[in-house]
Formats: sequence, C-alpha cells, structure tokens
Amino acid sequence: MSKVSDDIAAELAAVLRDGMTIAVGGFGLCGIPTDLIALVRDSGVRGLTVASNNLGVDGKGLGILLENGQIDKVLSSYVGENRFFMQQYIDGKLDVEFVPQGTLAERMRAGGSGIPAFYTPTGYGTPVAEGKPVAEFNGRRCVLERAIHADVALVHARTADTFGNLRYRLTARNFNPLAAMCGRTTFAEAEQIVEPGELAPDDIHTPGVFVHHLMRATAAKDIEQRTTHPRPGPKEVA
Repeated sequence: MSKVSDDIAAELAAVLRDGMTIAVGGFGLCGIPTDLIALVRDSGVRGLTVASNNLGVDGKGLGILLENGQIDKVLSSYVGENRFFMQQYIDGKLDVEFVPQGTLAERMRAGGSGIPAFYTPTGYGTPVAEGKPVAEFNGRRCVLERAIHADVALVHARTADTFGNLRYRLTARNFNPLAAMCGRTTFAEAEQIVEPGELAPDDIHTPGVFVHHLMRATAAKDIEQRTTHPRPGPKEVA
C-alpha cells in the first residue's frame, strides 16, 4: 500500500492539535523536514512541545514556528545558533528542558522501542538530574530518564519508496531515524521517491512500519555555516 499522499497538508492538519508534542529530525539545518515544518506553521496550531536537537536558526527550520508563537516548550540539546531562541529562554518566555544530546537520542529511541525509561550516568550531579530518581550500578550513580512519545514526528530523507521505507544521506541521518521511531503518527518527506524493491533491504535506515504519510520534498536546502578553503593552483612543471 502506497503511503505517498496526494494532500499531505490536509492529512497533517487532521492530526495536529494545540498542546501536542512533536518530534522533529535534523541537526541545525542539516536533514530538517523543511516542507513539513512549513505545513505546521500554516496550520496555525499552537502551544506545541517540540523535541529536537535544536531549533534551527533565526527564520529557518523550527525557528519559524518559534517566531510565529507556536511553541511553548522545547526539549533540546543546543540553542546557540538561534538568537531568538536564546533570548526567549533568557527572558523566561519559553519553557526549555535541556537534554544531553546522547540522552535525547536515546529517549527518542526508547519511545519507539517500547522502553518506558532507562538509567544513564550522563547528567548525574548536574541540574539535568534535579528531581529525577537516581540509582547506583556497578559503583556509578545514574539518572532515570523517561522515553519520549511524540504525538507527531516529522522527518526528512534522501530517498523513500512508496511503502515508506527511508534512506538518509550521510550526516543528514542524525536524529531523523530516532524521531521517526517515537512518533505515534510519522510524516516523512523525501527528495526522491522510488518504487518498492528499488531500495535494497540493507540500504533502508528507517523501515516503513514507522512511517504513516509520505511526500516529495520540494524546498531548497539551506547551509547553516559555509566553510571553504582556497582551491589549490596548478602545479609547476619542472
């Protein structure tokens, strides 16, 4: 059964509601589901809790939802590239739960794996551990972290087949497979969509069982920070 949608905006709008939790793939602007984020903005849904590594940059990625006043709480590892995000947090206008990056990844994975919680030594003895149960394992104090179960997940892939099997490109994989796992309803966008069988089983990063709706990605990619070096000149011939 094909999961490619003829009207994904309507299907997304049908499940969106105020106050829900959304998990979003991406790292900075790398691998972010730009088209799907724009559809969430256009829906006008508000009071969102967003679980994502960060909120993109000012005016791009999840930053557009924040600037549109649609996000109330963020579970995130990093805020440094988005000045508006930082200022909202400093001014106390945004509820931010800082989560160590590996812990955030594991909380998403746990949510998709049916694991309600897990212990990790990361964060013990820091504000991250405040109010959380602590236990000792092999002489190390560990903090209990709960799985993330998102109402909706948004992810971006390089290639998908019509069954919803996804393959990511290089570092654009980042949090996308984990976000896809933890969403009760997962929407994916892909740069190219192929027929079943064109993705070899070993090339699939996210099985289609985790994906409910699929669209062709159309938005241009943004580069967060461009770093270049001079092209070497021609070699001299002796």
